[in-house]
Amino acid sequence: MKPYRELTKEELVQLKTELEAKYKEAQAKDLHLDMSRGKPSADQLDLSMPMLDVLNSESDLKDSTGLDCRNYGVLDGLKDAKALLAGMTGVSPENVIVYGNASLNIMYDTVARAMLHGIMGHTPWCRLDKVKFLCPVPGYDRHFAITESFGIEMINIPMTVTGPDMDMVEELVQKDPAVKGIWCVPKYSNPQGITYSEETVRRFAALKPAAEDFRIFWDNAYCVHHLYDDKQDEIPEILSECVKAGNPDMVFEFCSTSKISFPGSGISCIATSENNLKDIKKQMTIQTIGHDKINQLRHVRFFKDIDGIKAHMQKHAAILRPKFEAVLDILERELGGLEIGSWVRPNGGYFISFDALEGCAKAIVAKCKEAGVVMTGAGATYPYHNDPKDSNIRIAPSFPTPEDLAAAAELFVLCVKLVSVEKLLETK
Repeated sequence: MKPYRELTKEELVQLKTELEAKYKEAQAKDLHLDMSRGKPSADQLDLSMPMLDVLNSESDLKDSTGLDCRNYGVLDGLKDAKALLAGMTGVSPENVIVYGNASLNIMYDTVARAMLHGIMGHTPWCRLDKVKFLCPVPGYDRHFAITESFGIEMINIPMTVTGPDMDMVEELVQKDPAVKGIWCVPKYSNPQGITYSEETVRRFAALKPAAEDFRIFWDNAYCVHHLYDDKQDEIPEILSECVKAGNPDMVFEFCSTSKISFPGSGISCIATSENNLKDIKKQMTIQTIGHDKINQLRHVRFFKDIDGIKAHMQKHAAILRPKFEAVLDILERELGGLEIGSWVRPNGGYFISFDALEGCAKAIVAKCKEAGVVMTGAGATYPYHNDPKDSNIRIAPSFPTPEDLAAAAELFVLCVKLVSVEKLLETK
C-alpha cells in the first residue's frame, strides 16, 4: 500500500471504515495484556532459581577474605561482589560500592545527598536559587521522576544515533553554573536502544563544566544485555576516560543485576572516583551499617565472575530475541512504507522506541488501552510527561508470552493505522 499521506480523502475515509471494523473485532476479544514496563518474564526469572540453592544451613557463609557474611560490617560491599559488578562495567573494584537490589535507589540517594549536603564540600543544591539537569530525550521516566521530585529544572537534550546532542550538552554545561548534572543511559538506551559512540563518550569525559560540582549520572543499566552475540555494542569505559581528560571526579556510574538475577533481590553498585567515594562513605556511615552481604555472597557463588554473567545473559537473550524480532517483524510488515511511524531496531536492552505521526501518541495508547492492551503512558519518556510532539511510544516486549505479545503487537499496529488516518483526515 502507498504512503497514507498520498491517499485521497475518499480513500482515507474508506480505510477508516475498514480499520474501525477491525478495531471493534479486536475489542470483542476482551484482551487483558500489559506491555507497560520492562519486566523480565517468568521464563527469565526461572533461569536464576538455582541461585536460591547455592547457600543453605550447611554452607560456609564466609567470603574469600574470611568475613562472616551473617554479621555486621563491610560498608562498601564484599570484595568479591565488588569485583563481580566491576567486571560488568569495566571499572576497577576499588572504585565500587555495592548496595541492595535497585540502582534506582542509589541514584535517588545520590541526588538527595547533593541536595541536602552538597558534593565534596560544595554548597548543597537546596540552598541554590536554581538547579538544572540535562535530560536526553526520549529517556527513562524514573530518572525524570527523581529530579522532578526535588524541584530540579529539567532541560530536554535531543538524542541522535550516536547519543545525546553533544553540541547542545557542551554549550549548556560550559555556560551555565546552575547545570549540575545529566542523566545518561549509554548502552542500549531506554527507550531507543541507542549506544553512545566512542566520540560521544570522549566528549562527555572532556566536558568543561561551569559548575565544579557538575556530575554525569551514567546509568549503565544494560551493559551486558545484548540480544545478539555478533552485534554487541561496545563503548569506552567512562571513568578511565574522565581520568585521561583531567576530570576524574565528574562521573557517578550505576549498574545492577535487577534484570540479570531477580529484580526484587539483586545487587547494585555505584562506581566513581576515590574522592567521590570518600564523600559518599562519610554520609553512608550515618545511613547504614551495610547492605545484604548474604545476598552479595549468593550472587558471587552463583555467577562466580563476569564470564558467568555473560553465559547467563546468553540464556536471557535466547528468550528475549524472538520477542523483539516478532514485534519488529510485525511493525515492518504492517507499517513499512506507510510513513506513519518509525522505529529503531536495537541490538540490546529492553525496549523498542516507536515514533508516531506528530500529535498521535496519546490517542494510540488510549486506543490500545480501550481494547485491552496497556502501554507505557504517552509522554512518559519526556520530563514532566510532556512530549512536545506527542509522538514517542515505548514498547516493552519482555514480559508477555510470545502468544500474548503477538496479539498485543497486532493490536498496536491497528491502533497506529486508525489514529494516523484520523489525524490525516483533519488536514484533508
